[in-house]
Amino acid sequence: MTQAENTDTVRWREVLNRQYGLALALVSLGIWLHAADSLLVATMVPQIVAEIGGAELISWTVALYGIGSIVAGAASGLMALQYGLRGPMTLAALLFALGCAISALAPQMWVVLVGRLFQGLGGGGLMAMAFVAVSILFPRRLTARALGAISTLWGVSAFIGPLVGGLFVEYGTWQGGFWFFAVQALLMAVWIQFTLRKNKKPATEETIIRFPLWRLFWLSLGVFLIAYGGIEVSVLQTSLFVALGVIALMIFLFLDGKKASNRLMPYKPLNLFTPLGAALILVLSFSTTTIAITVYGPYLITELHHEPPIVGGYVMACMSIGWSVVAFLASGFAEKYDTRLIVIGMLIITASLPGYAYSLPYGPVWLIAVFAAMQGGGFGMAWTFILRRAIRVAPTDEHERVASAIPTLQRLGFALGAAYAGILANAAGLTEQADSSVMIVVAWLLPLASLPAAAIGLVATYQFTRRRRNHATS
Repeated sequence: MTQAENTDTVRWREVLNRQYGLALALVSLGIWLHAADSLLVATMVPQIVAEIGGAELISWTVALYGIGSIVAGAASGLMALQYGLRGPMTLAALLFALGCAISALAPQMWVVLVGRLFQGLGGGGLMAMAFVAVSILFPRRLTARALGAISTLWGVSAFIGPLVGGLFVEYGTWQGGFWFFAVQALLMAVWIQFTLRKNKKPATEETIIRFPLWRLFWLSLGVFLIAYGGIEVSVLQTSLFVALGVIALMIFLFLDGKKASNRLMPYKPLNLFTPLGAALILVLSFSTTTIAITVYGPYLITELHHEPPIVGGYVMACMSIGWSVVAFLASGFAEKYDTRLIVIGMLIITASLPGYAYSLPYGPVWLIAVFAAMQGGGFGMAWTFILRRAIRVAPTDEHERVASAIPTLQRLGFALGAAYAGILANAAGLTEQADSSVMIVVAWLLPLASLPAAAIGLVATYQFTRRRRNHATS
């Protein structure tokens, strides 16, 4: 790479052209399917329950999708290393379509849950493969612009997903919503076959025999236990399940670290004293800090500030909009600005937590929206550059693993943060019958209790961005 390539600002026309435009559109479609589907389903759930029952299983429509997406995300880097992009991305799109079809045909809620698991496997694979695809299909100089476009689409999906779900509920059927996304996934599978080159690596007996099913079992078990602990909340039971889940994840990391060619995660993925380890700890920590507000924010806004549910939902959606707008604006910055943008972004996220602690219990609602946009803007400022810098400091044979590990650890952080928030809210006495004094405590407790994770994330940010002798960093 020349010095000019490293320092010049990247313009959109360098990405939105014949050479890279179709690849960007393909990657964006995968992100759209993953991002919009979960929001669409949340909107359709009341009608699903009214027709086929299963109100007690509503939370599992989210939990099983999350479990599938984490497992698929972890496996995506290895799949890309062994088989290239074409085959694994096609498989992910077909799994997503299959899950949508199963849910559309479901006579009972448990069948919908089976479909949601397949949708999670497909959607999580598509999301992780999107990051891998950006690292492979675009030169490093253009990755920030490509990721900026992806982040923008994610924010747009935060608004369009519920709208699409509402339209199907109002003017059609919930089954039609699932078929709508099944058709898109099938078209994407066909598109992949015509767009991506067949770059499958030679299959050997070793790659087939040693595919990490045992490690994926421990990863699945760990995420399942943590998710269950966050759903069936009581202090003792939730703490037990989260602890068992963490142990299962440690077993997964231990077993994965002993492998060489078929590791799922980068080498020493949570080692604070290596650049890549610090980057992954950064992602895990700050993802943990944000999910509590996302889960409880709309409910607290409705109950404490007497706003309709849609207001609470769209106040939280300001986080996605802030992320998208800032990512779009910042994506053209050259690599020499990576470290300062990452640091500033993480500091903004941390500063939003005390802001939430004041505004969420006491208002006004517009101020909550400001801090939501501020938190999302912090992520938007830093996210694309975290991946670009991580790719830059990683060995060449670790690029695919790093690209898939970042969204996987983000989802894992969400699972850990949701369980942590559930423990705190339950311990504070939050129930359907709780009075406003309890809700006020929960409203300031959740953001302040996220500060320790943010502090760990800031230490990891320093370790990730500091200048090292062995790396020519900005």
